[in-house]
Parts: sequence; structure tokens; C-alpha cells
Amino acid sequence: MTSYTIFLVVIMIVAFLLILIIMVQNPKGGGLSSSLGGGGTQALGGVQNTTNFLDKSTWTLSIVLLALILLSNFAAPTGANAVSEESQIENTIENREIIETPAPAIVPASSNDSIN
Repeated sequence: MTSYTIFLVVIMIVAFLLILIIMVQNPKGGGLSSSLGGGGTQALGGVQNTTNFLDKSTWTLSIVLLALILLSNFAAPTGANAVSEESQIENTIENREIIETPAPAIVPASSNDSIN
């Protein structure tokens, strides 16, 4: 596998994890953080720790995603690799034989066929 393909796979994984983390959160405080923190766990800081974890995870994954996207630009096939792939496609198109089929004969309608 090329490095560009590896970057794409890692970007997809990070994007999926970011979606999951965002979906778990509820902007009104009713998401996973409120369901994990019961009455007794608030004394231990359960709700606040879960909220902090989700918030830090979101920021971390978004920064990692941005960095991976920018770094993948350097691994993208350019120069000789891109030209060779393009020229192979062009050669295939140019070498393809075009099979011409005869057009169907058009028979003009006679005036006797019209309905009065």
C-alpha cells in the first residue's frame, strides 16, 4: 500500500471516531455525560469528568484529522506517478477501436397512411 492510501484509511477512521464522539454528546446536557453521572457519582465528579473527556476527545480528534488531511497532501501522487496513470488512461482511450454500426434506414411515411 502506498503512503497516500494509508493516510486515507487513517483519516476515515479518525473521522468515524469523531462522528461517534460528537453523537454521544448532547448540547443541552442530556447526553452520555448526564446518564453516566447518577446522584452518588456526582460527589466523585463523574459527570464533570465525562464531559471533560468528551470535550478533550473532540478537540484532539479534530486537530488530528486536520493534521492528517494536511499531511496527506504531501503523500498524494504527483509528478511522474500522476502523469503515468493519466497517460495510461489516454493510451487506452486512443487505442480503443470504435465499432461503427450502420444507421437504420429511415423510410418516409407515404401520404396514403394518414388518417382522416
